[in-house]
Amino acid sequence: MVSVTIIAPGEPRVASANAISRTAGFPQLRYMGSKYRLVPHLAEVFAEVGGATALDAFSGSGVVSYLLKTLGYQVTANDFLNFPAVIARAAVVNQGETLTGEDIAAICGPAADDRDFIQRTFDGLFFTGEDRQFLDTAWSHIEQMTGTKQALAISALILSAARKQPRGVFTVTGLRYDDGRRDLRLPLREHFRERAAEYNRVVFDSGQPCTAITGDVFDLGTQPFDLVYLDPPYAPPRDDNCYIKRYHFLEGLSTYWRGQQIMESTRTKKLFKRYTPFSYKHTVTDALRRTIKQFQDSVIVLSYSSNAVPDAATIAALLREVKDDVQVRTIGHTYSFGTHAAAQRRAVSEYLFIGR
Repeated sequence: MVSVTIIAPGEPRVASANAISRTAGFPQLRYMGSKYRLVPHLAEVFAEVGGATALDAFSGSGVVSYLLKTLGYQVTANDFLNFPAVIARAAVVNQGETLTGEDIAAICGPAADDRDFIQRTFDGLFFTGEDRQFLDTAWSHIEQMTGTKQALAISALILSAARKQPRGVFTVTGLRYDDGRRDLRLPLREHFRERAAEYNRVVFDSGQPCTAITGDVFDLGTQPFDLVYLDPPYAPPRDDNCYIKRYHFLEGLSTYWRGQQIMESTRTKKLFKRYTPFSYKHTVTDALRRTIKQFQDSVIVLSYSSNAVPDAATIAALLREVKDDVQVRTIGHTYSFGTHAAAQRRAVSEYLFIGR
């Protein structure tokens, strides 16, 4: 468990360098649009903004929520999908619970029951038979856990599956993209031991209560957060931003597919795609306007990319509809366009909009 010096809400964030250092240890999930590389820039902005309460409205990989926690905020992490909320419960809401050696040994040991859902459903699609059996076995023990300890175990399982899967996405099957990495060779059982240790190392007590929610951003209402961080879904011009398509296996794994609707006719056994206006060019601008207006009483920090729709000028104009002071900072960044073999990496600009 990490020891941490809490920065009192409202004081200058003089310990932002320490927060960056601690956040560097946060387990990295290969996730579309993840902000690991932007942590130093975000820490600087959050330190300037100050305040006591913060909302990470599209929490994704969880790294920004965790950064906010290390800076002393009372954090609310929200995401449209369930597995990001599980990760946030494990590393942000959790103030001190870790997986013991006995917990890990039990999860990696013999099965507690005879379940075989993953073995049957994804036979020939993802992982080896031994790996799929381990996922079923692991869940037979995780099922008996509760609270943040269960969230830790599920998060370690999610990260294990993501690391073992080529390119970290579940739009491909087999080993067509085998690049020889150790992660692709390591059995999932050993992955889990390592990933559990990674999550254990980042657990700490911030002294500030935090919350994790699975839901639509518009259902959050107009709660009076001091700081609202927005990293809404956006897509490059020739791709899409369908997180369900890429990470459906992780989403299902987070609940053992309970309450999930599998599209049986699809090659990879995808989950049913729920509607969100952020996924479509003809609705995204209005969705952003609604979101910004919803949190107009908070300081808004918004991440956006130069290759996104709408463009930066539109985002700035939307913020100026409700904010008198809008700053724009430009950060060089690199994204991979697509998940196929011909996908290209291009330099783009990442914008940080700050509306006060």
